[in-house]
Amino acid sequence: MQEKQLFEYAIIRVMPRVERGEFINVGVIVYCAKQKFLKILYTIEPDRLLAFSDKLDLAEIEERLCAFESVCAGSDGGGPIGKLPMASRFRWLIAARSTVVQTSAVHPGLCENAGETLNKIFAQMVG
Repeated sequence: MQEKQLFEYAIIRVMPRVERGEFINVGVIVYCAKQKFLKILYTIEPDRLLAFSDKLDLAEIEERLCAFESVCAGSDGGGPIGKLPMASRFRWLIAARSTVVQTSAVHPGLCENAGETLNKIFAQMVG
């Protein structure tokens, strides 16, 4: 049996009207230092999002989520933040924001395989 390792995750939310505090979960970010793992999994369901708020700019939401993905990957598309160490990139991604795309509080856990854990949390929290 493989040893379980600490991981952290946050839920990615779309919050059309920040002042109302209502949101839809659209993705998950998982970070596991021991496994050198930082990945995001998300989905954009236009019908669902637009039913929630017809004023959403889906292209902007997709652009922001793609930027999150680039930062996770540490790619050139992640800009200066994408060049930071993995732990710093995760902390930047989960920092509090007052924008349409936000993250939840960070939650810890133990896992054997961070990739499988990402898929499991995504299925549970985003569906």
